[in-house]
Amino acid sequence: MISNFERYVKNTNAFSREDVEAIHAKSVCIVGCGGLGGYVAMSLARFGVGKLSLIDGDVFDSSNLNRQLFCTEANLGKSKAQEAKLALSIVNSNIEIDAYAELLSEDNCLRLLSGHDAVVDCLDSIPSRLVLEDGCAAADIPLIHGAIGGFYGQVSCVFPGDGTLRTLYAGSESRPQDNPAGNPPFTPQMVAAIQCSETLKLLAGKSGLLRKKLLLIDLLRNVFQTVDLE
Repeated sequence: MISNFERYVKNTNAFSREDVEAIHAKSVCIVGCGGLGGYVAMSLARFGVGKLSLIDGDVFDSSNLNRQLFCTEANLGKSKAQEAKLALSIVNSNIEIDAYAELLSEDNCLRLLSGHDAVVDCLDSIPSRLVLEDGCAAADIPLIHGAIGGFYGQVSCVFPGDGTLRTLYAGSESRPQDNPAGNPPFTPQMVAAIQCSETLKLLAGKSGLLRKKLLLIDLLRNVFQTVDLE
């Protein structure tokens, strides 16, 4: 039971009290604490997910200031994961937050992912995404994928064995990491919001997940399209 449920009362009636209390007992791993990951982590912390693990081996630089929620002029050069933990602990002291200043790899993937109820993909590298998908499959954990570029984004819910990302990115494993479309601040906010919705629906056992589906978001033309991947 949550002792101070009043702070979460606005989560209802979209979620029942039982849903909120069940989610408070869950753990989520967020891989990447930059543009997408900052907004995902903040929303899940405010909702009341009981445990958050934050993974990011990078540090903040000035190019992150336009869109990365936890980046400030005062913390440039500091660990994204550690700074995210510091900011979230001020927002919600009733949840457990672990920070890992590590880049995800085949060597550390299972150690970092194991034991979570869901993993959220907030990465910006295709090879790293594929390592993450394989790690989630091995650990038997569902993965909420999100990606952004310019005015565009996408979201999907990947269950162990689906192989969704390997299908989406087939032949693109060596694509450069730099995003030529740029990263304006509104796109990660939109995509992260949908990733949070998918994550919370998953944790609460609700239907309507984007499993074997890809939601394509075009904020330039205000077009949303769901593609059936089956």
